[in-house]
Amino acid sequence: MSALQLTSPLAAPVYIGLMSGTSLDGVDGALAAFPDDYGGGPVQTLASAYVPFPDELRAEMLALQTAGENEIHREALLANILAGYYGRCVAELLAQAGLTPQQVAAIGVHGQTIRHRPELGFTRQTNNPALLAELSGIDVVADFRSRDIAAGGQGAPLVPAFHQAVFSAPDTIRVVANIGGISNISVLPPRDERDGGTMKVSGFDTGPGNVLMDAWIGKHLGQAYDRNGDWAAGGTVLPALLEILRSESFFNLPPPKSTGRDLFHLDWLLDQLAKAAFKDTPAHARDVQTTLAAFTATTLADAIARYAPGAATVHVCGGGACNHHLMRQLQDALDRCQAGISVDTTAALGMPPNHVESLAFAWLAQRFCLRRAGNLPAVTGARGERILGALYPA
Repeated sequence: MSALQLTSPLAAPVYIGLMSGTSLDGVDGALAAFPDDYGGGPVQTLASAYVPFPDELRAEMLALQTAGENEIHREALLANILAGYYGRCVAELLAQAGLTPQQVAAIGVHGQTIRHRPELGFTRQTNNPALLAELSGIDVVADFRSRDIAAGGQGAPLVPAFHQAVFSAPDTIRVVANIGGISNISVLPPRDERDGGTMKVSGFDTGPGNVLMDAWIGKHLGQAYDRNGDWAAGGTVLPALLEILRSESFFNLPPPKSTGRDLFHLDWLLDQLAKAAFKDTPAHARDVQTTLAAFTATTLADAIARYAPGAATVHVCGGGACNHHLMRQLQDALDRCQAGISVDTTAALGMPPNHVESLAFAWLAQRFCLRRAGNLPAVTGARGERILGALYPA
């Protein structure tokens, strides 16, 4: 049902989800309706919007990924600016759907991760949800990850619970791979086995998605990302470098596990290049990009082949779904694993790849409002199910 077909009152509560991820490119927003007793089925997406970040804002967010001078002050100012961009996205969603703030139950906003250290008991998403509530006139639910970490979990990934609700099928194992800055997978058992069967939903971060490729093309070509993977497609994989990249100890850790820019960043990559005695020349820079695409694809494929035996298809969402070269590399890597798994996007399941994460945080806001758990302990490692988020009333 389109927004133009909606009548008032709405058939189900309406929620907004806002996501700005590791790629630091902008805010993805979605406005959607879910049944109160949501347990699967189609999501009623009423509007979607994207608000890009300017280069100077992206640079400041990137700078705050590491310790620096006066960072508390800088982070507070950044949070205020981000709230303004979130507010713009909300206004665009409302305008598209023809709704007023009073018709929206809540906004679920992830915030911008600048630290993720679950092993030290904390995660930090820059955000000013109180200001967003003031700007939008809508209740805001934020800080979704901290409650899971307080219960001994990783606080990530959180999207497998949403994937389970909307993508699981009655007679097949499905794999959903989210390739954003970081890659993660959800392994969804057949729906009738989710509770009473032997299989449980599993999911974890598999390693870099686009984060290293974005950093490398930014360093050499001044571009924010490799459109369609065209630059990587023209190079050659460097086997010795790929082996060094894949030797990172993170890949040998068992799930539950999560990661981010705290580990995988440009300086980490430069250290690996030094180990490979790589000379950073224009002639070889493209080959590094090609190798980084292979790095993302092979680490994803390894995880899928190991933890999703019996799956027929992996459905990709996130920005990586638009990288045609990366999608081909993922299929090739799965073929080499003899996994017998084909690659598609979540569009084949009725949901555009760039809408999945924002819809997930709309869903998590709904879970909070209904006082229902939003985490999966088998995924995050938490001691049990927990209601995620904190409320900032309008």
